[in-house]
Amino acid sequence: MPMLLIEGTYRVIGARPDGDSVRFTPADPAQWNLVEGPHRVRHNSTGAAQLRLDGIDTLETHYRPPHGVELHQPAPFADRATDTLISWLGFTSVRRDAQGTITASTPDRAPGYILTRGADLYGRCVALAGRGPAPGTSGRPIRVDVAALQQTANHHQLSEGIAYPTYYRNLFVDLRAALTDAVHQAQKAGAGLWPSDVTTVGAEIDGLSAITDRVVFLPKLFRRLADYLTLGAGDPSLAGFRAFLDQRADRVLVLSTGQFTGLSTLVEVHDRTVRLTRPPEDLVFEEK
Repeated sequence: MPMLLIEGTYRVIGARPDGDSVRFTPADPAQWNLVEGPHRVRHNSTGAAQLRLDGIDTLETHYRPPHGVELHQPAPFADRATDTLISWLGFTSVRRDAQGTITASTPDRAPGYILTRGADLYGRCVALAGRGPAPGTSGRPIRVDVAALQQTANHHQLSEGIAYPTYYRNLFVDLRAALTDAVHQAQKAGAGLWPSDVTTVGAEIDGLSAITDRVVFLPKLFRRLADYLTLGAGDPSLAGFRAFLDQRADRVLVLSTGQFTGLSTLVEVHDRTVRLTRPPEDLVFEEK
């Protein structure tokens, strides 16, 4: 399937990248204008823009709910996902300040390329991220198959078991299936976060500290719970959580049943226990 190829460089100095997002600057910044879709890629005067790695979601390192303080998911897995991405892209000797901002790296910039079909609502380019020389002419579409996917950071993060599959409708079916295969292999091997994952098992949520320090589960569920608990100003009750999800109106296709529904119908709440009733790889979300 065709995707736009853009060659450029990654840079982490001055940023706080996480395991599924990093800065990228095209060799020709004008090529951002070639990215299709209803949303434009937001970039600065040098052409640098934030990527969102397609098909994956890693534990949050610095998420800020509306009107709330900055939160994170359990640090060992969140930080490992970040470090793995940075290392895979080619950066070593990374130094950070007290706030986690990267102050130095070797090299200063790392060569790479992205494969994309659009940007999200926040202006982040949704992409497959590759390293090294581009496999074609920058600024032109190329055919992306499973072999090409396997050369990307997206596939690598899932293979290492340090990212959750989180699919949206623009991702091609064959690529989605290959990412799911990588997830299942990582789960079978007990790699990364999977031995600790409680997304479908369920976890007791007795306040914000549970989701920031103890519970390892799908980041989208973390973000929704973080928003809900912050809105409750310390009230740990989950009685209104499903109604809150209805208000957010996350629409999702359940692949195993063919049902298109709301996220709230797939979340089960019993007292203080929350779980997702379908595994993440069985869901395809609608992009807003």
